[in-house]
Amino acid sequence: MDVPRAPQPRRRKYFPAFAALGAILLVTLGLSRLEPPAPAVDRESVVVDSVRRGVMVREVRGPGTLVPEQIRWISALTPARVERILVQPGTRVEPSTVLLELSNPDVQIEALEAQRQLTAAEAELVNLRTTLENQRLVQTGVVAEMRSGYLEAQRQAEVAESLGPSGAVSRNDVSLARDKVTELATRFRVEQRRLALFDAAVDSQLAVQRAQVSRLRAISAFQTSRVRSLEVRAGEEGVLQELSLQLGQWVVPGALLAKVVQPTRLKAVLRIPETQVRDVALGQAAAIDTRNGIIPGRVVRIDPAAQGGTFTIDVALDGPLPPGARPEISVDGTITLERVPNALFVTRPPYGQAQSTTSLFKLIDGGRYAVRVPVQLGRTSVTTVEVLQGLQAGDRVIVSDMSRWDGVERVRLR
Repeated sequence: MDVPRAPQPRRRKYFPAFAALGAILLVTLGLSRLEPPAPAVDRESVVVDSVRRGVMVREVRGPGTLVPEQIRWISALTPARVERILVQPGTRVEPSTVLLELSNPDVQIEALEAQRQLTAAEAELVNLRTTLENQRLVQTGVVAEMRSGYLEAQRQAEVAESLGPSGAVSRNDVSLARDKVTELATRFRVEQRRLALFDAAVDSQLAVQRAQVSRLRAISAFQTSRVRSLEVRAGEEGVLQELSLQLGQWVVPGALLAKVVQPTRLKAVLRIPETQVRDVALGQAAAIDTRNGIIPGRVVRIDPAAQGGTFTIDVALDGPLPPGARPEISVDGTITLERVPNALFVTRPPYGQAQSTTSLFKLIDGGRYAVRVPVQLGRTSVTTVEVLQGLQAGDRVIVSDMSRWDGVERVRLR
């Protein structure tokens, strides 16, 4: 027979389900609190450097070219046509070397006309000097004649005065003799003053004509130099670097005819970015890499204004030129700004700017992992940057580009 059973509580029926649900919730909560696994980074794809303490050499670097220290530009003095080209670029020349010959008949005619005017002015000067000298001699004779007449009148007046008391000469004759002396004395003084004025006028007239001759002589010399400039010479020793004219070509005054340089006296002209030029100063040491040797030098000029985002820096070369060094070849220049003693520095990362704060991955656990740490940077150089805070000497950090892992605080190196 069946034995009646007591009814079971309903909660015992659902207890296993609640227990399973609670276990699932606990496991989910635990898993949510676990850190996600660190992404793996290939060790060979990153650059690792150690933080060092010591002397940090600050440098700036920029491309440039070798240019001659002295360039002689030869330009046209007068319009002319190219008749002959005697020297080709690359030829060594002397100051008297004729590079090319030009022609312009009008220039030669103007030179002849200037010479004719000069000759006429010189002849006029000679004629004027002769005429004035003759007039001066005539006036000198008049003065001498008046002096003789004056002295003769004085003697006759003295004789008349001596004979007057005895009655041999009338009183009227004595008065006439005295009047004659006075008249001749006045005329003698007038003629003397006229001679003095004439001498002064002679000098003035000759000075005016001499000035005219000097002006015409200068004009004639200029016209002669224009004719002479038709035979273009190098003007100094060096190498003819540029001569791009063709036979029959017409040139105007001021047009560039040729360029002569001295290939043994070169300087480097560097282009430094405007963000790096603020610490560059005159006299700083530099090294110029010609790709066939390194030449020491020093900064001698800084361009006062930027062009295209760069400043032009002139570097004088202190060492001998290596073989193959020629004008206009490309070079790389490095300027030493300063040497910072007892500095903490590391290889400069691609995104590390001076006086800024950035983040770097520092290696931990023997290099198995790298964690992101904030780093305050100071002064920068071409390849290094000063570390102010965030790292210590001996720390190893990743200095290559890690922008791919910007949202990650920890990576694993494999």
